[in-house]
Amino acid sequence: MSKSRLTAYLFLLGTVLIWGAAIPVIKFTLGGISALPFLTYRFGISALLAVALAPWGGLKLPPGRKIFWKTILYAFITSTITLGLLFLGVERTTVLDTTIINAIGPLIVVAAGALLLKEHVTHREKIGIGIAILGTFLAALEPIFKGGADGYQLTGNILIYLSLLTNAASAVLAKKLLRGGVSPLALTNISFLMGFLTVLPILALSGGYNQFIPTIQSLTFPYHLGVFYMAVLSGTFAYALWTRAQRTIEIGEAAVFSYLYPLISAPLAVFWLGERVTAPFLAGALFVGLGVYLAEAKKKRLPQTS
Repeated sequence: MSKSRLTAYLFLLGTVLIWGAAIPVIKFTLGGISALPFLTYRFGISALLAVALAPWGGLKLPPGRKIFWKTILYAFITSTITLGLLFLGVERTTVLDTTIINAIGPLIVVAAGALLLKEHVTHREKIGIGIAILGTFLAALEPIFKGGADGYQLTGNILIYLSLLTNAASAVLAKKLLRGGVSPLALTNISFLMGFLTVLPILALSGGYNQFIPTIQSLTFPYHLGVFYMAVLSGTFAYALWTRAQRTIEIGEAAVFSYLYPLISAPLAVFWLGERVTAPFLAGALFVGLGVYLAEAKKKRLPQTS
């Protein structure tokens, strides 16, 4: 294994540890602050970091209008749309449902890589993707199976699905921009600066601008800590690691590391947040696990007989 590939794997393992805890941290912090001011506060911290890192090339792009506008598009999709959908979804649903639905995120990225970057997808992978998607539907429809259509939770599950689709689009764009010479640090910082500049007016139009500062001032320390975790560790630091790794390996291979997130998020959901494991969750997890196995397991080569 080359040194650059080993480094990429270590960076991705770092993001697994950070992002594996991110959904439970978001859910906990939403207990003290709603999604829109949470996002604004979180993007505000990241934007300050982006400006602080500007003298070291933190906002520097290669010359060319095409690169510039692709970067702006990537930043908008990655921050405002994907994270916006994720936060709004987590606010309405459970961490366990989010964990199961997010499990197909890597498979969606693999499919996007095949369609847009011409990366190879086998017939076995296609079957696995289909089975895994079926499993996430079982989890997403849990509010209906529980004996009463909980529209609020169902809406949250749908928002999580949408965030996966936009995240796949941002992964493809990131790969193209990294190939074009854009630095991982610049991609990360511009994304969060864009997030702050676009979410702030949304907050104002929603009528929450006047209450934003009082809301921040009234937060207790654990909720501030949750916001800082998302802004600094799960934000600037983890995104920089992830985009740096994307430069070396295929987006489908990098996405496989996302399968490790539930090893951290599911126990935190049960033992920290007190969520209950349900029958639809277990059924969905079984199908997702089978689909992931079929999609990702390598076929064993039989020994040659003479």
